[in-house]
Amino acid sequence: MSRPAIKLYNFPRSGHAHRVELMLSLLGLPTELVFVDLAKGAHKQPEFLALNAFGQVPVIDDQGVVLADSNAILVYLAQKYGQGRWLPADPVGAARVQRWLSVAAGQIASGPAAARMITVFGAPYNAEEVIARSHSLLKVIDQELANTPYLAGEEPTIADVAGYSYIAHAPEGNVSLDDYANVRAWLERIEALPGFVAMPRTVAGLQTA
Repeated sequence: MSRPAIKLYNFPRSGHAHRVELMLSLLGLPTELVFVDLAKGAHKQPEFLALNAFGQVPVIDDQGVVLADSNAILVYLAQKYGQGRWLPADPVGAARVQRWLSVAAGQIASGPAAARMITVFGAPYNAEEVIARSHSLLKVIDQELANTPYLAGEEPTIADVAGYSYIAHAPEGNVSLDDYANVRAWLERIEALPGFVAMPRTVAGLQTA
């Protein structure tokens, strides 16, 4: 008997939503994608605000368990369905993952994600500032990935899922990955995982094809 699909309220060009879509696919979980038309303000309508009062995608509905916030959803999915693979239970391993979830919500959001928001969505950020911030972050990540194949250690975790989408799409925001060989190799390792699904690329910034 197949399990019911998990509803994922998403917007295809949202890296936050892609994190969750990717995790669901890596776990092999049946998923029903529910398109939320951000351009038309669907995320600010009462029916969506009832799911997430912050008016943001993604949201999941797992048989009545409704959760918002991409990183929180990753924790839930890993703990419920990951069979110990995607979120370490030991204190040090869990802390290493949490560090990168904080980076995803902080430096990645204000760096590569913000840079892409300028070119793809017309966000009024200072491009020079966010691109410089992105490169400062990528230098650190590249150095750390010189020591381990994945962000939190020897095996992929939700830290990698949280970091992947906006870093992979950084060139869309005019953030080149050319100088970061370890980052590029890490992206390839994520893309080689069974069940990987890509986020649609937009022809923006340095991303020309």
